[in-house]
Amino acid sequence: MTFEEIGLREEILEGLDAMGFEKATPIQEQAIPEVLKGRDIIGCAQTGTGKTAAFILPTLNKILEKGYTNTSTLIIVPTRELALQIDMQVQGLAYFTGATSICLYGGGKKGDLVRDKKALSQGVDIIIATPGKLISHLIMNTINTATIENLIFDEADRMLDMGFYEDICRVITFLPAKRQNLMFSATMPPKIRTLAKRILTDPVEVSIEISKPSEGVDQQAFVVYDAQKTPLISQVIKDKPEYNSILIFTSTKRKVNEIVKTLSKNGVAAKGISSDLEQAEREEVLMDFTTKKTRVLVATDVISRGIDIKDINLVINYDVPKNPADYVHRIGRTARASTTGVAMTLINQDDMHKFRGIEKLIDKEVPKYPLPGDLGDGPEWKAKSDFKKKPFNKKKKFYKKKG
Repeated sequence: MTFEEIGLREEILEGLDAMGFEKATPIQEQAIPEVLKGRDIIGCAQTGTGKTAAFILPTLNKILEKGYTNTSTLIIVPTRELALQIDMQVQGLAYFTGATSICLYGGGKKGDLVRDKKALSQGVDIIIATPGKLISHLIMNTINTATIENLIFDEADRMLDMGFYEDICRVITFLPAKRQNLMFSATMPPKIRTLAKRILTDPVEVSIEISKPSEGVDQQAFVVYDAQKTPLISQVIKDKPEYNSILIFTSTKRKVNEIVKTLSKNGVAAKGISSDLEQAEREEVLMDFTTKKTRVLVATDVISRGIDIKDINLVINYDVPKNPADYVHRIGRTARASTTGVAMTLINQDDMHKFRGIEKLIDKEVPKYPLPGDLGDGPEWKAKSDFKKKPFNKKKKFYKKKG
């Protein structure tokens, strides 16, 4: 279905045409008509399916049709990276509409608060904010919530994982009872449905099945003890000089610092990014990685969904992700646009069952490769396999080279 067939206004169609978009993705095709009808939505779709445009486009359409003169839309997201990413999409899609937006997040410069207050006082159509910073502005009464008619949550599951449930409930107390609510999430655990029942009214549910990893991704796994993880990735990075863009995901800020320290000692251009960094520092780290000045970027789970960088050769899951859907999302950062790439996962004794859940989700057994001889043997693979092939084959060569 084309966006014209969906019934969006001409100003929005011009913006889509300028950006090279003509046909709607499945999540857009399902969600946009329902949003235009004024229905509440609970949507399940992973990053990369076009879900951001699924709520931005109908929101812009409503702004044009109703001619709002004050803030009408509040978009709440878990991280500053995602807030900035959405703000950029709003600016692109709204180019011919005249609609305005502002991004509110913590960790900025000292003068940001003054700038934000001034911008809010002058009027803005759409506010994109992280929960903590939003509450600060609500307490200071710098946002006129009485005019908000559209409340949107993106990455709702990640917000709950980060402990924002109470903050979300507090934000709701500042808003008009009569409003349209849209909630989008990459996964739909019970806690999301509980939150949806509290906030949404008779919602329409739209869901896009989690896509399988691209065939261009060479998925590999290593069964290791924790002490073998850093020596293994150090050797892999050393043995693959042609890989100039490597992204490593780990579970804690402490591990980020430890990995970066070890790789840097070995002469690898590596930097870490976590919630400890100020916004300006994060932007500098991401820019260095994007421009290949930094070869290896180490990131925590907390910001994993806010990173959007192309041409990544290798994705390393230093820790198995907690949610199987996050695995698909992470390794999807490589092998984009019909290219190829490698995704390797390090599995310790405690994560074997968790990784089996990932294999069930993607309906594929990921090959387990033996460790290099100088690292010794890893733990025995104990997770039961539903696949015909054995999950571990000692005859396989270490870190198979593609093509």
